[in-house]
Amino acid sequence: MVLLLATLVLSMHEFTKPLAVIAAVAIAFGLAAVQRFRPYQYTAWIIVAIVCGMLYPSAFLSWGSFDLRNKWVIMFIVQLVMFGMGTQMSFRDFGHIKTMGKGVFVGVLSQFTIMPLVGFTLTKIFNFEPEIAAGIILIGSCSSGLASNVMVYLARANLTLSVTLTSVATLLAPIMTPFWMKVLAGTYVEVKFWDMFVQIIQIVIVPIGAAMLYDVFNTGSKKWVKRVNSVFAFSVVWLLLQILWMWNLQTQHLPAGWLKVAELFNFFCGAVIIGKLYFMATRFQPKVRNFMPKLSMFGIVYFTLVTTAAARENILSIGLLMLLASVMHNSLGYTFGYGLSRLFGLDKNSCRTVALEVGLQNGGMASGLAGVMGKLATLGLAAAVFSPWMNISGSVLGNYWRKKSERLEKNNS
Repeated sequence: MVLLLATLVLSMHEFTKPLAVIAAVAIAFGLAAVQRFRPYQYTAWIIVAIVCGMLYPSAFLSWGSFDLRNKWVIMFIVQLVMFGMGTQMSFRDFGHIKTMGKGVFVGVLSQFTIMPLVGFTLTKIFNFEPEIAAGIILIGSCSSGLASNVMVYLARANLTLSVTLTSVATLLAPIMTPFWMKVLAGTYVEVKFWDMFVQIIQIVIVPIGAAMLYDVFNTGSKKWVKRVNSVFAFSVVWLLLQILWMWNLQTQHLPAGWLKVAELFNFFCGAVIIGKLYFMATRFQPKVRNFMPKLSMFGIVYFTLVTTAAARENILSIGLLMLLASVMHNSLGYTFGYGLSRLFGLDKNSCRTVALEVGLQNGGMASGLAGVMGKLATLGLAAAVFSPWMNISGSVLGNYWRKKSERLEKNNS
């Protein structure tokens, strides 16, 4: 940082770009050395991606003939991110719906009404270009991600409710996200409900479900393990037949609609195989489980890097307005989420949980959908700008509520 400032003062511009990258990377590594700053390390790596994408855009658009924005690459990375998210979830999370019915209802209601509508309102206020405006609605229409669980843990709020809300909202995303995109963003971009529904199933639900099979193999009854093993055996045989013979036959004779169904079924079979292989890998090397969240973080950083590089010109022209929109979107999510929870009579810890769940969206899902649709530079711009701010504000709010709880406990004791 000192060297970077020196080059700026002395106008040694040829050294400014590399030193800016080195300084950002050094800070991201260095935060791990200070306990109180460790929650911000993930955000620091996202900032590294933004710095690299802004200063060296051409280096992160393609490597030789390989396009880093390729639809299939994006799909694979987002599935990797969602798989990592799924490793931190279990089927037991859904069991808390009965005991936390009111909290789950308020949280899901807030998640899928406040954020899409606030996003839509902001597009009218700022009058962004159609595809960029649609990107704001897209991130507002997505479910919450694992970041909200981390912030709730940091805030010492209701972590069980947080995990349950994330699980339920993710399960509802294939319906709610296309619905709000169709209703609110349909005038900005062409939205095909069923196409988006299938895309969310493929890139979100299938990989998360694959990762959650670990829970079945690890803690499930023998009967369930036997059933899943039978499905695994069937999936292996089925996909081998698809690769060797059936797929070419299907592409020639099946209508487009049935071909999509067949493709989706193949995804499910692949998910079962990956889930089984992941469980076997954890038995061989237990540290694999601890590595998965880092793999998810890598995926988010990848999206941010490529999106920033692709959308550099848009960021230079409307970046500050987009940042202002992200602050407003995020802040109103916290405010309305907390306020609606209090209105429904939830306790303070649950209100804080709902506020964080509502305010923190799944940026990886938004980026992935934008990439799969081939509109990473425009539709994915909001996710690239909103994600760093959400992590910063979530960390600050989580730490504030944690310290407030600690002071209250200290006074009571």
